[in-house]
Amino acid sequence: MAASDTYDYVIVGAGSAGAVLAARLSEDPRTTVLLLEAGGEADADEIRIPAAFASLFQTRWDWNYSTTEQKQLHSRRAYWPRMKALGGCSSMNAMIYIRGNRADYDGWRDQYGATGWGYDDCLPYFKRAEDNTRLGDPYHGRGGPLHVEDRVYTHELSELFVESAVAAGLKRNDDFNGAEQEGAGQYQVTCKGGRRWSTNEAYLRPARDRENLTIATGALATRLDLEGDRAAGVTFRQSGAVHTVRATREVLLCGGAVNSPQLLLLSGVGPRNHLAEVGVETYVDSPGVGANLQDHPVVPLLWHTKGVTDLAQLNNVRNFVRWKARGTGPLASNIGEAGAFFTSRDGLDLPDIQIHAAPSGFYDNGFHEPTSRMFTAAPTLVSVASRGSVQLRSTDPAWHPAIDAAYLEDQTDLDALLAGARRTWQICTQGPLAAHLDRPWNLPEDPSDENLVEHIRTWAQTLYHPVATCAMGSGEDAVVDPELRVRGVAGLRVVDASVMPAVPRGNTNAPTIMLAEKAADLIRESR
Repeated sequence: MAASDTYDYVIVGAGSAGAVLAARLSEDPRTTVLLLEAGGEADADEIRIPAAFASLFQTRWDWNYSTTEQKQLHSRRAYWPRMKALGGCSSMNAMIYIRGNRADYDGWRDQYGATGWGYDDCLPYFKRAEDNTRLGDPYHGRGGPLHVEDRVYTHELSELFVESAVAAGLKRNDDFNGAEQEGAGQYQVTCKGGRRWSTNEAYLRPARDRENLTIATGALATRLDLEGDRAAGVTFRQSGAVHTVRATREVLLCGGAVNSPQLLLLSGVGPRNHLAEVGVETYVDSPGVGANLQDHPVVPLLWHTKGVTDLAQLNNVRNFVRWKARGTGPLASNIGEAGAFFTSRDGLDLPDIQIHAAPSGFYDNGFHEPTSRMFTAAPTLVSVASRGSVQLRSTDPAWHPAIDAAYLEDQTDLDALLAGARRTWQICTQGPLAAHLDRPWNLPEDPSDENLVEHIRTWAQTLYHPVATCAMGSGEDAVVDPELRVRGVAGLRVVDASVMPAVPRGNTNAPTIMLAEKAADLIRESR
């Protein structure tokens, strides 16, 4: 339970953004901060072991969401894992440190009116957060809380993938977050000495002894308490009891692309017609809440391999002991070790496809025990035209909302993903990697476009990057303004991936941390 019923700031959600905000705002000893987290402590070996992240799916650590039936994916429901513990998805993700493209942030500013969020505005906050072991100025930081390193273990198939991509015409890129994004290379990871380095480790753990920071776990926020024209506090459930806390300065909503719009809707902030349908009284008619949902769809292309090991077979007691003692060996792999960025067709100025390459079989969220040695190359659409939504199913906060990812509803998305799959196939089967590829999985040796489209519809899934359901900007449908303040409600901001007006071209954890670093300054300046 919270130590008091009144704080300067009440933060809802201790994930990639909320943990950063709690640590930064509590640096001022005169400021009191309450951090509410629905999950618990992130204290399991499976969290710390990089290669074990998929073992957290559909366990007590997982919100365990599913989408509505996706028409373009043979009416399948797509499973969406989201971490339910301190650190949020930074305690469950594949630890890939990618910022996106420079143009993504300039687009936020120029296309959506998110003044102050261009690339040159955001770069200092990426650098402030970062402690990079290899890279430095002008693009990287040293000494920040978030440790970023070259992975301590890399499988030979990942090296061969990069060689094959270069042989196929891509340039080698040793820094996807530097001057240029396009090319092929190894991913840097948010690990420290071969162990996951989440925002819980990077930000919260060093701050936990501060007397002005209170962390309440097992605390499910049920509504925002709105009085007059402002957010006065938060009501939450913990250990079977209902509690209400007040915020004298601001309530900061950091629940992510699912939970943040859900809590706004439960509190009466959202589209008037939808709120009326579910029986919630409208406090602020805000059509953009829950709208504009974007996610990166990924399609797994797999091959049975020969003459080489598989990460799955290296998951044994001997390697666990090795990792436990020194943070080395195959369990220090983040699975998606290598990758590439490229354009799906001529005439595009910016990459719209990212490959995630793994020296093992990874499909259906890794739920299947390996029956043979395999390799995965997964083209991912990172510039998405389709738009989905998050809506309430019930006024009970424990009910999962209806998540419609709208995967491939825009034909341009399917066309781009098909082209990305075709080029990925060529990269893997014509270069040095091909010597270790025995036969493809669930596809013929020379698949037609029809074969690939059917494969996409059958196997495409989330890459775990939902954003934009509380999008910022200057337009009428923007939920928050460029200072992340909720329109129509004083004393309330949203600070998480849901405020990104468009999904970046790449993994979203680093951008979310950057966003929270910048938000901390905006909040302090507003005082």
